[in-house]
Amino acid sequence: MGKILFQIKDNSLYVKLRKRLNTEQKNLINTNVISQNELVFSEEYIKENLKLIHNFVKELVKSYNLDTLIIKESTIATTILQIIANITEIKNLYLLEESILTYDICDKIIKTNTISYVSLYNLPTFLLEMLDKEKIKVDSRNEILFLSNFMEDNNLQNFSSLYYKTSITINLPMTENDEEDFNSFININKYLKTIYINKLNKNDLENILEILYTHRLRNIKILIEDNIHDIELIEYLKKINKKNAKINGIQFKIDYSKEYLEDNLMNQIHLNTIKMCIFIALFFVSSLVVYVFYSNYVSMQNVEDIQKDISSVIAEYKENHSTNEPDEDIIEPIEDNEINENDSDNSNNDDDNPKENYKPKYIRTDIAGLLEINKDTVGWLKVNNTNIDYPVVQAEDNDYYLKRNFKGEKDNSGWIFMDYRANPTDLSRNTIIFGHNMYYSGVMFGTLYKAKYSNWYKNPDNQIIEFDTLYDEYDWQIFSIYVVPNTDDYLIANFSSDAKFQEYLDLIINRSIYAFNAPVSTKDHILTLSTCSDNGKNRLVIHAVLLES
Repeated sequence: MGKILFQIKDNSLYVKLRKRLNTEQKNLINTNVISQNELVFSEEYIKENLKLIHNFVKELVKSYNLDTLIIKESTIATTILQIIANITEIKNLYLLEESILTYDICDKIIKTNTISYVSLYNLPTFLLEMLDKEKIKVDSRNEILFLSNFMEDNNLQNFSSLYYKTSITINLPMTENDEEDFNSFININKYLKTIYINKLNKNDLENILEILYTHRLRNIKILIEDNIHDIELIEYLKKINKKNAKINGIQFKIDYSKEYLEDNLMNQIHLNTIKMCIFIALFFVSSLVVYVFYSNYVSMQNVEDIQKDISSVIAEYKENHSTNEPDEDIIEPIEDNEINENDSDNSNNDDDNPKENYKPKYIRTDIAGLLEINKDTVGWLKVNNTNIDYPVVQAEDNDYYLKRNFKGEKDNSGWIFMDYRANPTDLSRNTIIFGHNMYYSGVMFGTLYKAKYSNWYKNPDNQIIEFDTLYDEYDWQIFSIYVVPNTDDYLIANFSSDAKFQEYLDLIINRSIYAFNAPVSTKDHILTLSTCSDNGKNRLVIHAVLLES
């Protein structure tokens, strides 16, 4: 039975197999030996006590400030990597054996969750890509034998240097070996950004470009250091530069000769003028972007301040109006003289004046206090796993709260508001609620875009929307989500007949991006949330059906 030796060397934990055991160690069965210089565990003991060994090594690492793990034999690598998993101090790993990295060891390296650098002999390309994806830097020691000047000029001596190289030099003309090695380099490399060329001829340039095209490389800068003065060649470079920059993102930078610059001084002046105009335009755009972000930041701060005021008012109002009698901490009676005087005159016109035609017996004290801040308060809307958790207001039209917040102050974020035609006391067939898509700040309906993604709308918790009025609490089940070009065919609050309502339901259900299969009929009430999408070109719409309490 083999034993595994742990030694501390400088800031490293060195691990190897100890195959020869002294007499004292042979008498120990599945235990460990601890001395000042070494720590020995049998392999069987480690397998049976992996957690215990992990905790022991963790304390050892912390006590001696170790940050590097050195493993001599690859056969014990997976076991040792399991032991040091999640020991955050270990950042570096050295695999000393001259062997090719296996998938199992690579997987264990990644699962340590701490290692950021690995030194090894060699590894396949796909494993290097796996490690690179996890931001683990790899240094391979296996030297590459090369015959070309290209490999020598760029000091490409091992596999990892081929993979990580960000810039290379190509000295023309290229030999056949140079082209072959350049092609191999491009096939392996993942980080190349810049190519320096000492001088230029068309054939070599076209060969280089062909290799870049074949491997679909993009966003490469080619810096030509030759002092070019051939006007025909310069025009040729300009032509292919324009084509490649547009199609492949490959750009050339040319070192023009003094003669050419003097002959084309006016053109250069024009070019500089254009550059200046571009700079001014970029400055203007940047300033506009800064303004937009600042405006969104200010709006976000305004919303946060308003929400603090809202929370404070609700808490104070509930405290002042709560009693020990059942339900009276939630609702309070409305006196007859608090009912709008116009109620009796509008009994046959409910949809035109929704606020003036219903005489509720109670009003909820948990949000009723908000009427002291804004008399237009009609309810509260909450959508799970978004930032939407706001009181809802209603004005005499659908324009007022487009540019005003809950306190009636001018604000580009506006507020969440109910369609002016909706009845906030006796629910309409379709209660429509609007809000701006403030994407950058995330306020109002700025996070409603999440509803377009399957990981959101397939979550059952997200399919229930809470929209409460001043007079009752309601849960709504989502049955349709869609994005539609600007239209008002879904903005119908009331219907002249059940047939018209059914026609409307068929329309919006068929538009849905997902079959929710939530039962909805002409006997139900529905809720509609509407906001802009795709920079105002379309509308994001959510429909939900009222659930029975």
